[in-house]
Amino acid sequence: MVMMYVPAGEFTMGSDNGDSDEKPVHTVYLDSFWIDKTEVTNAMYAKCVGESKCNPPSSSRSYTRDSYYGNSEFNDFPVIYVSWNDANAYCDWRGAGTRLPTEAEWEKAASWDDDKKEKRVYPWGDSISCSFVNYWGKNGGCVGDTTKVGNYPSGASFYGLLDMAGNVWEWVADWYDRYPGNTDSNDSYGTTSRVLRGGSWYDGVNYVRSAGRSDGSPDVFDGVVGFRCARSLP
Repeated sequence: MVMMYVPAGEFTMGSDNGDSDEKPVHTVYLDSFWIDKTEVTNAMYAKCVGESKCNPPSSSRSYTRDSYYGNSEFNDFPVIYVSWNDANAYCDWRGAGTRLPTEAEWEKAASWDDDKKEKRVYPWGDSISCSFVNYWGKNGGCVGDTTKVGNYPSGASFYGLLDMAGNVWEWVADWYDRYPGNTDSNDSYGTTSRVLRGGSWYDGVNYVRSAGRSDGSPDVFDGVVGFRCARSLP
């Protein structure tokens, strides 16, 4: 897996134009880190399974394909039907301090333009179409299932990451909770659900924004959920 470098510094997290769990906008400082350029693929994940360090995906199919995981035709497509626990185990298996990215790391890598010191709505900018991302566009699904990782080079973030929007949702390290200063009530906040980021091929424009958040129980699986890993600098 190629990893991309994100330098230390402040960035703006959250959105005042999104859902209530994205508010308030706040400044976060992060140390530098590395993060996977693409989502973890079927072939990559299979190596961990082969060493008996990861559980196989709970299903070997995808939405439109009866044979997906374990089929060499889809080796370079994102692994799906893996829980947060599975994703965490895989990143740990890779060693050298590799782990799931924090929610803040994920959002900075997806949205921050370090030259202009401003936030992008989507990794590539502020407008959207099927030429940038595999999502559910206004006229229907761009593809209708997962696509090969890195298939949308025009959708790269400032730091060169691919598929940070669409394709599959991505597990991150954090528990799903309110941001500092947010007083809204939400039964999912706390230590029940883990955060999911980025949206998927099945999701509309609101969910593929870089500030968008979702959540899921750490032991559940889904056909639109995958992940990528990160690593702190020594």
